[in-house]
Amino acid sequence: MYGFADRVDAGRQLAAALLHLKGSDVVVVGLPRGGVPVAYEVALALDAPLDVLVVRKLGVPFQPELAMGAIGEGGVLVVDDEVVAEAGISPSEFAAVEQSERAELEARIRRFRQGRPPVPLTGRTAVVVDDGIATGSTARAACLVARAHGAGRVVLATPVAARQTIQRLAPHVDEFVCVEAPERAYAVGQWYRDFSQTPDEEVIGYLARAASRPRPVGDPVAVVDAADRDEEVAVHIGNLVLPGHLTVPEPATGLVVFAHGSGSSRHSPRNRLVAESLNRDGLGTLLFDLLTPTEERDRANVFDIDLLSTRLFGATRWLEGEPEAKGLGIGYFGASTGAGAALVAAARGGSDIRAVVSRGGRVDMAGPQLAGVRAPTLLIVGSDDDIVLELNRQAQRALTCESRLEVVEGASHLFEEPGALERVARLAGAWFTAHLAESPGVGAGRTGGRR
Repeated sequence: MYGFADRVDAGRQLAAALLHLKGSDVVVVGLPRGGVPVAYEVALALDAPLDVLVVRKLGVPFQPELAMGAIGEGGVLVVDDEVVAEAGISPSEFAAVEQSERAELEARIRRFRQGRPPVPLTGRTAVVVDDGIATGSTARAACLVARAHGAGRVVLATPVAARQTIQRLAPHVDEFVCVEAPERAYAVGQWYRDFSQTPDEEVIGYLARAASRPRPVGDPVAVVDAADRDEEVAVHIGNLVLPGHLTVPEPATGLVVFAHGSGSSRHSPRNRLVAESLNRDGLGTLLFDLLTPTEERDRANVFDIDLLSTRLFGATRWLEGEPEAKGLGIGYFGASTGAGAALVAAARGGSDIRAVVSRGGRVDMAGPQLAGVRAPTLLIVGSDDDIVLELNRQAQRALTCESRLEVVEGASHLFEEPGALERVARLAGAWFTAHLAESPGVGAGRTGGRR
């Protein structure tokens, strides 16, 4: 019996146990990578700012799992003098370990923060969140680092931790909050139905989303809220006018143009669900009909990737003339045949298109144009969609840009299973948020898929 469906569910259950902190001066800090999705839900529930707490344990050279200290952002160094003395670690040996770990720490901070400054902890309550605690050494180091950054109180919060771990860590924090406390917890993942790896892009996406959320007046990271644009529009492509729906939250971190699949339209309930999720993430969306009603009657048009990609590219040019889109990075979200059109249009748009996400996409229909795609591309396929999954694997090998293949376990082609489409929306939001704010060309290079 699983305690949690996934990290989002775990975060919401953990948040319910932390509601007594709402209204106090709280900063929620997540441990990367898996702790950040959990921390995001806690921050939402507490209406508190979210930050990432990157720490590196300093392991004894001949016994790395034994921590002799920890380092954190801003030059913070915590030393366990007792371990150093018992292990006989010389100053030069300690310095060598610290130097190596410091380089990795700074690289991760740059990757996750994307240039944003840390949220101040001085005098505030730091809620340190991880997705589960086994031995507790990393969590303890994180709490020490939070304290070193001036936190007035430190609350350690996690969905699951073994009872003996809780007893060992409790003296080091002001409060320990845990949803599940089994006698033993050798593997945190056994308490989750879905404990798939959290990619860096997803961490970056959660942090960017949280940073763009409106904050209460007087909060150190307050963001001014403004009216959204949310209306039906007429998309002009040459002499053709196609109906669409444009939503641009303020502030927006980017804008995503949707390309629907065969037999669908701008009213696609699946695309609308994803679009609404992206809007909540601070991303603008444009859903529009790729074909006129007359054109739709000819089934050949529905599968004419050249025609569909030309319409998508034309809509992008129209969108760039809208005042709300000025300065925003643009990405494509394509479903089924629309994914093939999105990739062809992205190849045509070059560096102007910052990211592409495909849902159950017929990416094979992009053919030789795949090699010309420069935009970082995320391919999302259901594990039970065997044929399309294989087509996506083949297509990824043809891509020369940054790419990743995400397989949603138990999902079919239409992602109709409970929670499947929501998983797609979260993955898409993280990918777009991570890439649309980047300058053209940033992040170039190829990365392998997860499966």
